[in-house]
Amino acid sequence: MSEVPDDRHYSKEHEWAQVKGDLVIVGITDHAQNSLHEITFVEISEVGTVVKAGDECGLVESMKASSDIFSPASGEIVEVNGELEDAPEIVNEDCYGKGWMFKVKPSNLDVEIASLLDAKGYKAFLESS
Repeated sequence: MSEVPDDRHYSKEHEWAQVKGDLVIVGITDHAQNSLHEITFVEISEVGTVVKAGDECGLVESMKASSDIFSPASGEIVEVNGELEDAPEIVNEDCYGKGWMFKVKPSNLDVEIASLLDAKGYKAFLESS
């Protein structure tokens, strides 16, 4: 079973969202990085890009497949994890820590987070799919 920390929210597209102050940190879940295997490339929309929840805002490529990244929250991308450009394998090694992908300043935090799954809900979703 994939690791699913309790301190985040999850999308059915396998992104996680962690609220830190007035920002939402976003990455892909353990389930997603396991499915992709060895990640070789990560591309995220530029800082300043305004996204809506569910918008495609990046791409992850691996030896096996490529997968779009969707923003779990609406708002403005205010930071991108530049380390992933030279070391995309960090996502495989630490998807919930150093492998974060981008930070969003949400336009309406409560509404955005309410639409996501909690850890228990995400585990149930994984078991049912």
